[in-house]
Amino acid sequence: MIVVSGEALMDVFDQGRTGTGHTLDARIGGSPLNVAIGLARLGQAVRFFGGVSRGFLGERLMAAMAQEGVDTALVQRTDAPTTLSLVGVGPGGTPDYAFYSHGAAEQQVPLSALASVAAAAPAALAYHFGSYAMVIEPTGSTLRALVDRERARSVIAYDPNVRLNVEPDLSRWREVIDWMVPRTHLFKVSEEDLSLLYPGEPLQDLASGWLRAGAALVVITRGGEGALAWSNAGAVKADPVPVDVVDTVGAGDTFQAMLLTALNEMDRLSPAGLRSLSTDQIGQLLALATRAAAITCSRRGADLPYRREVD
Repeated sequence: MIVVSGEALMDVFDQGRTGTGHTLDARIGGSPLNVAIGLARLGQAVRFFGGVSRGFLGERLMAAMAQEGVDTALVQRTDAPTTLSLVGVGPGGTPDYAFYSHGAAEQQVPLSALASVAAAAPAALAYHFGSYAMVIEPTGSTLRALVDRERARSVIAYDPNVRLNVEPDLSRWREVIDWMVPRTHLFKVSEEDLSLLYPGEPLQDLASGWLRAGAALVVITRGGEGALAWSNAGAVKADPVPVDVVDTVGAGDTFQAMLLTALNEMDRLSPAGLRSLSTDQIGQLLALATRAAAITCSRRGADLPYRREVD
């Protein structure tokens, strides 16, 4: 079982003008929820831990999880609203987000909610954390307490997935990364995020510092340039997979879901397993994850692939 923690929301795409306004297309979204759905489509047992509204959009999110096979035993229901993420698509399919999230459901996960995790997921192989749920309160403190509780026995995976529309203070993102990395086994981050957080810093230097801090595997995705990875075994590069890009929404989440899936298929989804990876095995991981992300880029929105499609 893999537990994914964070936000579940609706991505709202502009469908164009009408005579009286705009047509909008709301789709299931939120980086952590995308990862959870991606894992389920890739054949993994997965539970979602996060706040979800009791309103009609929250019910739609719950129905989507049930339909996709994501276990909802850990979901924290609340009367707070569902976040809307307005998505514009720029050149090359790059998304531009505007979040409407004040007081929303994902922000309402108190420390007391961890009791349900202990009861319903006592033997998780891995916990994935990411995006802005890690930097907002009280949810961020709750998730970091879960990291501290589980890191000795389970894989901790982390993708910052920076969203400055929600938390504009870059120092806050860096503070959480500095706290997380020594407790993280699989640290995946995009080059785009690093250009915001650490402008001008060489990727090799950043990765080397994170390995020294305690991470077992550092992966940096580079969009159309492929991906890079570092571990104590060495550095590995994956070439991009050519694809006609519709948009890149959910590509990083797909990459992370495929990494976790492939690790489990290799019987390496454990803290010791990640530290024992050879460069050849890391290359296999990156090749699968890059291929899966390319499939998502070929479709509109966060429409993550099934395992048969990646093969």
